[in-house]
Amino acid sequence: MNNEKTGPLTVAVASHNPVKVEAARQAFSAVFPQCDIKIVEVDADSGVPDQPMSYEQTREGAHNRVVNSYETPADYYIAYEGGVDVFEDGPKTFAVVCISDQDSLVYGQTASLPLPLSIYQSLLEGLELGDAMDALFNTHNIKQKGGAIGQLTQGIETRLSIYQSATVLALSVFAQPHLYDVSEVSMPLKMH
Repeated sequence: MNNEKTGPLTVAVASHNPVKVEAARQAFSAVFPQCDIKIVEVDADSGVPDQPMSYEQTREGAHNRVVNSYETPADYYIAYEGGVDVFEDGPKTFAVVCISDQDSLVYGQTASLPLPLSIYQSLLEGLELGDAMDALFNTHNIKQKGGAIGQLTQGIETRLSIYQSATVLALSVFAQPHLYDVSEVSMPLKMH
């Protein structure tokens, strides 16, 4: 990417989840290879249920985590929120990424993964996706490893791979700001 940033970049990741931290590290390092990337992990509340059950809740959670990280000095703020929604062909899981430099907010989204109906039913009954997948596959804390994506794709894709990809795509706005009108990118939280 054609960007002019040099020197150290501090990235506040609104999570202590090693998958999210590593996805941010890999993506920022790829997009800004001339910069020394310093990651700071931040506790930041999402303001949404632990298991968001709609795109709107998922996007709001990522947004809130970023905004709630602003007290930490950083060049960029990033949050990932995993969610579930029902589409024409059934329930799917995905994540929304929100990135900010405190002047603008940019949103991205991972690919979506179809969910088995038995897993979706567990979510409706109050389980988080990671816990439902752990119960089905007899694993422990899968959400901090390959995630449902890793389990259901048999490791071909993982939570890390799709989070990293979505982050690189969203970072294109910051890497090539001359190509984007920030007012077009930083849409309000509620879409019309």
